Formats: sequence, structure tokens, C-alpha cells
Amino acid sequence: MLDQVRETEPAPLSLLEKAASVLGAFEGAEPRLSLTEVVRRSGIPRSSAHRILDQLVGLRWLDREGRDYRMGMRMLELGALASHHNRLRRAAVALLHELHERTGQVVHLSVLDGADVVCLERIGGSESGAVPSRVGGRMPAYCTASGKALLAFGDPGALEHVLALGLRPRTARTLVRPLALRSELAAVRERGVAHDREENFRGISCVAAPLRGAGRAIAAVSVSVSGPSPAGARRGDREPDRLAPLVLACARSVWRELYGPGRAGRSAPPPRPRPEVPERAMDNMMGWLRFSEWM
Repeated sequence: MLDQVRETEPAPLSLLEKAASVLGAFEGAEPRLSLTEVVRRSGIPRSSAHRILDQLVGLRWLDREGRDYRMGMRMLELGALASHHNRLRRAAVALLHELHERTGQVVHLSVLDGADVVCLERIGGSESGAVPSRVGGRMPAYCTASGKALLAFGDPGALEHVLALGLRPRTARTLVRPLALRSELAAVRERGVAHDREENFRGISCVAAPLRGAGRAIAAVSVSVSGPSPAGARRGDREPDRLAPLVLACARSVWRELYGPGRAGRSAPPPRPRPEVPERAMDNMMGWLRFSEWM
């Protein structure tokens, strides 16, 4: 009997779940809450809630004003970032599906985070397939097409940060000399697209184009190619070159979807209708927190 009772008892909350419950107490309209109000809304014991609140204040997730707490600058920063990424994905997802249909290859939407690129969206194939990528996954920027596109058209300080961390070989084709990478990025700026020719994974090549207007890139669209061609030669040696114009056109279309046609697009023909694509649930700050836990 006792064993049956134990089996029906809920498992104790982990520290992360308790912190999420405390943060969830601030989802209401009231910007400031006392410790008592946090305890009532979260259901967390007073001593635990007080300890978690103090830790969140130290991490800048919350601010303390007298006896009250409110959302801190770090929470606001992440909320703004989540809003930006959600808007970016919503503008891009139908166009990414269209690019996948036209190429038959795996398509990615990525952003730069420190020395890595983070995948915001993946269209085509399965996560257990030949292209080892997933939404929320990270890859080194220096040996990926998306990373090169973002480094070439991004903040110069980002490249210096990558070089300071070192260029480790991922395959025999990885560029591991700073001068070689700088030369490669100069070529990316000239041709407008970036290539990964089996530099990150053997047998997988990629072409990427930056999302940008006249300024710095905010994201990159890429197509990955894997496996040998019927003739026996690696498709990665030539397929990305053929697909580059389609990738570049997709990136420009996403930019127009985000910010309008601008001067260059006012005389362009109207876009073709695109299929509706269901949205994913990442439309609030707590959704972003859940998403970021496994990034």
C-alpha cells in the first residue's frame, strides 16, 4: 500500500523548475511583486522562493526595489532577442520551404552567437539523416557557410573573437590559418555568397547567403548538399555553385519580407503565392526560456 501511495506522489521540482515557476509569477500585468506575492503565484515555499529571487537578482534576471522585485535587464534583453528571432523566422519560413522544394536539399536559417552559428530553422530531411543539424544546434562559424557569410558581412570584432579562440580542424579541408580565413571572407564579400566545401563534416558541402541590406548581416540562409552524384564525383564539389543563385535570391526575398522592397524592389513583379506553414510555439518569453535551455 505504501508503495502505491509513493508512486502517486508527484516528483519534487528541480531547481530549474522552481526558478521557472518564480519567473512565471511575473507574467501578469503587475510589474512589481513582493516576496509574498511571488510565493502565492508560484506555489514555491517561502524560503526557496527568497533564495531563488536573490540568485535571479544577482544574475540580472530580476531587479529589487526595496521589498519588491521586477523583471531585470537581462530578462528584457532576452525578450527583445526572442521577439527579433520570432519575427525573423515568421518572415522566412515559407520562403525556406519554397527553396527546399526548388533544390530538394536541406535548408537552414541561422544567426551568429559569439563564435558559433545557431540554427533557427531547418527545412527538409530528418535530424537523424545525412546532414547533422537541428533547430537550436550550434556549429563553429569559421568552417560553416552560414558562419562565413555572417562573419564576412558582420561586425569585424566578431571575426577577431573567432580568431582569438583558435581555428581547430574539423576535417582535412578546414581552414585553420587566420590569413586563409581572412582571404576566404574577402572572397565572400566579392561574390555575395559563402561556401563550406566539406570543412565542417566530410561529405557535406553548403552554400549560404547573408540577410542584409546596406549594413551588416542579421542572419543567413543556407542549403546543404550531401552524398555522391550518380557519376561518382562528390556533388559537394559543384552542386553548391549551381544552387548559389537560388540561395541568394531566397535571402533577398526574406529581407524584403522583413523590411519591405526598398528602392531596388519597387518595380519588381508581385511575389508568387506561397503555401501556409503552421507556426511553432515560441511567441512569449517563457517559450524562449524553454527553447534556450537546450541550445
